[in-house]
Amino acid sequence: MEQDDINLFLEYLRVERQYSDDTIKAYRSDLEEFCTFLKQNGGMKPFKQIDHLDINVFMTDLFDRKYSRTTISRKLSSLRSFYNFLAKNDLVSSNPFAGIKLKKHQNQLPRFFYQKEMDALFKAAKSDSPLALRNSALLEVLYGTGIRVSECANLKWKSIDFELKMMLIRGKGDKERYVPFGEYCFNALKAYQTNCRQPLITKYHKQHDFVFINHYGDPITSTGIEYVLNQIIKQSSLTSHIHPHMLRHTFATQLLNNGADLRTVQELLGHSSLSTTQIYTHVTPENLQSNYRKFFPRATHE
Repeated sequence: MEQDDINLFLEYLRVERQYSDDTIKAYRSDLEEFCTFLKQNGGMKPFKQIDHLDINVFMTDLFDRKYSRTTISRKLSSLRSFYNFLAKNDLVSSNPFAGIKLKKHQNQLPRFFYQKEMDALFKAAKSDSPLALRNSALLEVLYGTGIRVSECANLKWKSIDFELKMMLIRGKGDKERYVPFGEYCFNALKAYQTNCRQPLITKYHKQHDFVFINHYGDPITSTGIEYVLNQIIKQSSLTSHIHPHMLRHTFATQLLNNGADLRTVQELLGHSSLSTTQIYTHVTPENLQSNYRKFFPRATHE
């Protein structure tokens, strides 16, 4: 369906706007890149469901990959034109790119979670639902390892070493990396495996090695994981929206704020370039306050 919309738009550019083949090729490339990003970060959404959070995360990803400001502006222009076309043809109700402008210093991260917010999410994941153990394990894995949603959906039991508490993750470009996990993640995975996954697999006569499953015992998709996370936040006391990538941002932010070096975080996140990891070196208000009190002589009374 989404590909049909793209083809209609490209045909419009060719016939009505009479754009050159090279220009149409550039538009196609920009639209396909946006679709690829959506698939890798929560699953492909219908174009009418794209919101500002998706756009902000996409823009951050473009900056992560060191695109020039001119290139990013062009990509935004392509998407804005595409959505104008969709809106004029009643294929979407509005253009989410209409008010998006490239700021002079676009170096902000999509919002990460503070510890109290993470505590609220973990509390909300513990419900009476039969799949509550799966939901808790999903949250523990995404938050405790910083892996991408697509990597989580493709995770298999054979890639988890419970004795060493390590996972072998296959990332972008089929690059492999080892990621450690802690006691909370260990316990959540074991409880889920024994009391949720195995009964469902047996009930529906499924045979596969994927770690996370849906309620029919089939491997869960990236879109399914995003749905689970959205259900968790609806049950919590939080009022903000959740994007799967926010757990990855939170993982990296907490590591660096607690003293981890950039090279280690780069390896854990699976970044090919250290410059990509440097986006996480922002300082939280808590760290600013703590360092101020620690190092400024007149911050507190004697």
